[in-house]
Amino acid sequence: MFSPFLRPRRLRASAGIRALVRETELNAADFIYPIFVVPGTNIKKEIPSMPGIYHLSADMALEESREAYDLGIPAILVFGLPEYKDADGSSAWDDSSPVQRAIRLIKEALPELVVVSDVCMCEYTSHGHCGHVENGKVDNDATLDLLRKVALSHAKAGADIVAPSDMMDGRVQVIRQMLDSVGFIDVGIMAYSAKYASAYYGPFREAADSAPQFGDRRTYQMDAANAREALREVELDIAEGADIVMVKPALAYLDILRQVRDRVTLPVAAYNVSGEYAMVKAAAANGWVEERQIVLETLLSMKRAGADMIITYHALEASRWLQR
Repeated sequence: MFSPFLRPRRLRASAGIRALVRETELNAADFIYPIFVVPGTNIKKEIPSMPGIYHLSADMALEESREAYDLGIPAILVFGLPEYKDADGSSAWDDSSPVQRAIRLIKEALPELVVVSDVCMCEYTSHGHCGHVENGKVDNDATLDLLRKVALSHAKAGADIVAPSDMMDGRVQVIRQMLDSVGFIDVGIMAYSAKYASAYYGPFREAADSAPQFGDRRTYQMDAANAREALREVELDIAEGADIVMVKPALAYLDILRQVRDRVTLPVAAYNVSGEYAMVKAAAANGWVEERQIVLETLLSMKRAGADMIITYHALEASRWLQR
């Protein structure tokens, strides 16, 4: 009988040994928890396609944020549904809109919790696209003026980091220049640098009421077939002043995440998006997968691929599981 001299299994022989040689650790401090704020008070309404995720009024968003903070999650990402929509999404920079109200309330009560605000137009425009539309097309440069207004309103409300997710060319530069010019030099920018046009966003569009009313977003979000283009987008955002770069979605783009991590020295975020979340929830509800194990394995894969931080709807439950 052959007896091997080299035995990698020696380092898997017990839980203690496996812990000693474990290469990647996952913990609550890796997570950013996304929340959806809506007009009104005392509202907590579950989103059908995202079990366990809710539409929250600003007061309830504070309670959800407090729960995240108490679990050791260092940051939240705030999305909002407005009271009104128009062609240019003017409610996005209205200081009385739900996002701005929630940011003020959360930062006052939980000053140590990092508040990241999504800067985009799709939730706020009547047509559902991420910017100003002219002759049936999204006008890149006209949209930059809108994004500056949104980012400034979020910074004034108290956001620590603004996160432009629109994929317009030059948006990081104009936002950085604007923030610096009015004294918000310490407000960071988390750029959705490699954001792909993806079918994995379906549940989010229900959650944010942001489906486009015509066409699609392929003229500004990236083609799923392209990897080198993602690296170029990342490099451009860094040159324009981004503090953190992001790959979105995460699970089907782990190769992109790895390439970005190997290429840059800035922190890298991965977005574990709504479709990824919903598929796990649906499979678990049917008894087809063991939810705890598959969630933690999925999140670990993102960190192993190079993510310094993971935006995930699983953040609350994953943090509880990791404490056990």
